Amino acid sequence: MFKIARANAAVPLTPGSLDDANQNHEMLAQFSVSEAWTGDFSSGMLRLGEWSAMLHGLAAQECGLLSLIRCYDTKERSHILELFEQAATLCSSFCFSTTIIMPNGFRQPLFCMGESNGLEQKYSGSMFGVFIFPRFKLEGASQITTAPHVLSDAQRTL
Repeated sequence: MFKIARANAAVPLTPGSLDDANQNHEMLAQFSVSEAWTGDFSSGMLRLGEWSAMLHGLAAQECGLLSLIRCYDTKERSHILELFEQAATLCSSFCFSTTIIMPNGFRQPLFCMGESNGLEQKYSGSMFGVFIFPRFKLEGASQITTAPHVLSDAQRTL
């Protein structure tokens, strides 16, 4: 799934949909780990949370786009790169799903939703979004997502 839409063409929020009483954080946490990310067009850097950086195999929480996507399924990298490039040229909402292939062979599903804005001047603007890592095993995989503070040091060095 690779989707992009103009930000102003996005479905409007339903009244009360952002009300915290309408959110079921426990249910979301039971089925997935989610973490916000941001991107700055002036520097070209993405800023990830601890969990996202670790699952993407990154030593630091800041990285460039090519460093981020290098662990994605090779058949999907070009589509995801194109999606980010489109979002960097036009204020957009976007989403994609892929699989992170870890060096140890584990496969982690990933959903990403984001938005770009502030593109009025060249090299300005930003992106922000959320990564969602489902807590289920892919066929042939041998690990289900666990919170990063639960991982041993050996598991953290993927």
